Amino acid sequence: MKLTTLIASAFTLGMGASAAISEELRLSHQWSTSDIRHQVAQIVADEVAAANVDLGIKIFPSKSLFKPREQYQPMSRGQLDMSMFPLAYAGGVQPAYNLTLMPGLIKNHDHAARLSASPFMEALEEKMAEDDVMVLVHGYLAGGFAGKEGCITGPSDVRGLQTRAAGKSFEQMLAGAGASITSMASSEIYSAMQTGVLDAANTSSASFVSYRIYEQVSCYTPAGDVALWFMYQPLLMNKSTFEGLTAEQQAALLAGAEKAQNYYLEEAKKQDADSVEVFQQAGVEIAEMTEADFEAWRAIAKETSLASFVTEVPDGQTLLDMALAVE
Repeated sequence: MKLTTLIASAFTLGMGASAAISEELRLSHQWSTSDIRHQVAQIVADEVAAANVDLGIKIFPSKSLFKPREQYQPMSRGQLDMSMFPLAYAGGVQPAYNLTLMPGLIKNHDHAARLSASPFMEALEEKMAEDDVMVLVHGYLAGGFAGKEGCITGPSDVRGLQTRAAGKSFEQMLAGAGASITSMASSEIYSAMQTGVLDAANTSSASFVSYRIYEQVSCYTPAGDVALWFMYQPLLMNKSTFEGLTAEQQAALLAGAEKAQNYYLEEAKKQDADSVEVFQQAGVEIAEMTEADFEAWRAIAKETSLASFVTEVPDGQTLLDMALAVE
């Protein structure tokens, strides 16, 4: 090869390396800047900035870049770099994801953390990789119910009510209990209750507070000793984008993700108790789900959500067994 060609090649490679080093990633989510999920994203962004590896993360909160349920596909296609995203929202793309919002599958936050570190989650991550998506930060949030006119503890309390649930599995269970279902993102609950579209909703403790649902309801049933509602809400990233970063940039991202994940678990535990205080201060009645209520819901879930999942998803029974194997 001629010397001039070598010099030209070296110049081109150098320009490519320089372009790769100076990069800003776009991170989208649907929540306000006071929400725990924004704070998780901010920890990663701050840690990456502090690492001084010529990599930045620009966060677009409050559904300012993409609609809540429309973030997975752009991320899969490389049009979005990162997202704090409830994985069950993409259950239409990968039906296996519906298992990350399944009634009665998780007992508490520590159990959820063990599930995130299990072969079950590895199997889901293999499916994400098929879509060029990877997990940076694992995290589950617990949640409860809120009623506009009355308390919701057992299945009979939702009969005839227009109700919102976060994902297909909960919608199936609630429909099995006699509720009418209206699907929407958690960011839309407030206006739907305000306009009379919704009578009741279930979502995470964090979203109940972040979206000020206490201004629209008369009774709140939080996640307590018994929690029916757990939803996997990780920080995801386009896999090819991550692999295209330098080793130093990848290391900074992973270090920030580890710090954020530890924070996420501890803060998630606090969210439930904190939400009760917020609703009480707003004058909302607090109800408690009993063990009997929980078992009544789970009995309906077995006949609806779980039965449907196993039937509709080719490896559904295998995935369900893997999840149930985590103590």
